[in-house]
Amino acid sequence: MAFLSAALDRVKPSATIAVTDKARALKAAGRNVIGLGAGEPDFDTPANIKLAAIRAIEAGKTKYTDVGGIPELKDAIISKFQRENGLSYKPNQVIVGTGGKQVLYNALMATINPGDEVIIPAPYWVSYPEMVALAGGESVPVVCTAANGFKLKPEDLEKAITPKTKWVILCSPSNPTGAAYTRAELKAITDVLVKHPHVWVMTDDMYEHLVYDDFVFTTAAQVEPRLYERTLTVNGVSKAYCMTGWRIGYAGGPAQLIKAMATIQSQSTSNPSSIAQWASVEALNGPQDFIPANNKVFKERRDLVVSMLNQASGIECPRPEGAFYVYPSCSGTIGKTGPSGKVIGNDEDFVTELLESEGVAVVQGSAFGLGPAFRISYATKTSDLEDACKRIQRFCGNLR
Repeated sequence: MAFLSAALDRVKPSATIAVTDKARALKAAGRNVIGLGAGEPDFDTPANIKLAAIRAIEAGKTKYTDVGGIPELKDAIISKFQRENGLSYKPNQVIVGTGGKQVLYNALMATINPGDEVIIPAPYWVSYPEMVALAGGESVPVVCTAANGFKLKPEDLEKAITPKTKWVILCSPSNPTGAAYTRAELKAITDVLVKHPHVWVMTDDMYEHLVYDDFVFTTAAQVEPRLYERTLTVNGVSKAYCMTGWRIGYAGGPAQLIKAMATIQSQSTSNPSSIAQWASVEALNGPQDFIPANNKVFKERRDLVVSMLNQASGIECPRPEGAFYVYPSCSGTIGKTGPSGKVIGNDEDFVTELLESEGVAVVQGSAFGLGPAFRISYATKTSDLEDACKRIQRFCGNLR
């Protein structure tokens, strides 16, 4: 349609949202569907955080705020970065956006010129390459195999850097694999980046608190202070604080970049919701004891899902360090025939056939840049996970 922008030719709809919508539609039509597509904790937002929002409404804190966030939330973010990551920021180095997604998008829109390259380790969150494309840049995916723990190797990063490289995006723990970089692994990557002063680092730390088995989280600017002036450290309240719908993300970085991002935000959405901001102040400053309690449940679910998937014929499922995703290979099912009589030619066929025959909604690995695989979110109730894994075992057992 000639009326529409050419930018739409560069971008695809989100595969994770598409799967979630399809599962919802099937459920509405009366099908028994277990949706494992959405990256959303099933735990409710803690009561103290909800109460802070109610109090903000009652106190009339419902007006426009500063574009980049209320001072109280910026102070809470500054304290969080200092306390948990050893990173010092001033208020003009911090921005609050409508979810982490807006923060990432604004950073790319504020910095990317046509032809600029962004290195993205694959498997990657589906939105990274699409945001780069919308900003007019070129994504440079670097494949990180299961054999390497789905992690970027320093030598592969070195090879991918060119004079056109503007950013490298690091997500740890990762969406979609749950893989997380140890301090030593991160140091090897930052050692490469120190040698290339024109390359900036965007760290998506959204799953920082969702780590298991005594794993210790670190972030790039913390591991290598020499990268501080060219690192944007992005985080938010969505996952650890069970606040996905509240839509609050934030970042710390160089003042000049933060100012540029605020300019983009001022002409698109202006401030994030005032009420959600006050709730986030309580989230960051209030009790944190529910996080380890939730993590205990997530770890049990991870172990259950990994164990059950590895008992399914043709599936191999690594055990991730964090987040609430597993990323099993389904290469052992390719070339087999499904219950409908269709031959499974790729991971998209696998997930389509699985949804149609067993009512389990997962996302194909090709959407994340590495197949044949699929992503399962285990942020859903344990009984549903167990049922879904039994259905996957049955589905794989019935392939011919």
